[in-house]
Amino acid sequence: MEQKTNVMRLLDGAHLPYQMHYYDAPDGALSGVEVAQQLSQDPDHVFKTLVTTGASGKHYVFMIPVAEELSLKKAAAAAKEKSIVMLKSKDLLPLTGYVHGGCSPIGMKKVFPTYLDETAQLFDTIMFSAGKIGTQVEMAPEDLLKIISYTMADLTI
Repeated sequence: MEQKTNVMRLLDGAHLPYQMHYYDAPDGALSGVEVAQQLSQDPDHVFKTLVTTGASGKHYVFMIPVAEELSLKKAAAAAKEKSIVMLKSKDLLPLTGYVHGGCSPIGMKKVFPTYLDETAQLFDTIMFSAGKIGTQVEMAPEDLLKIISYTMADLTI
C-alpha cells in the first residue's frame, strides 16, 4: 500500500473526492509530459504547479497543463503585478515545503494566490502533484476550489 501524502490527508479531512495515481520516478523528478505518458493521460489533463515571484515580492502559484509554458506576461496581468519571474528551484522547498517535481497547490507552508489555467474547465477532473514525486491526485476543479482558493485565467503562451 502506498503511503498517504499530506495532500491526501488534507483532502480526506475536507471529505473531498479524489483518485490517486502512482508512477515510477527512480531518478527523481520527471517532466510533466513524462508523468502524463507513464499514467497514459492526455498531457492537457495533467497540470503542473509553478511558483513565481512578482515585482512586489509577493509569491504566486500557477497551475497549467504540463506540455504548456507559462506566459509570464499573462501571469503578471492575472496577478495584477508589473512583472513575474519563476521562483528559483533552490527556494522552492523552504518556501512551500515541496521539492521540484512534487509541488502541489494543496498544503503549502503558506497560502499563496493561486491561478488555474482556464483549460481546466474542459475536463471533469484534472490531475496534479499529490505533494511527492511519484504521486498524482485527480479531482474535479470545482472540488479543488473547496480546499484552495484559485482564480481561472488564460495563462499559457
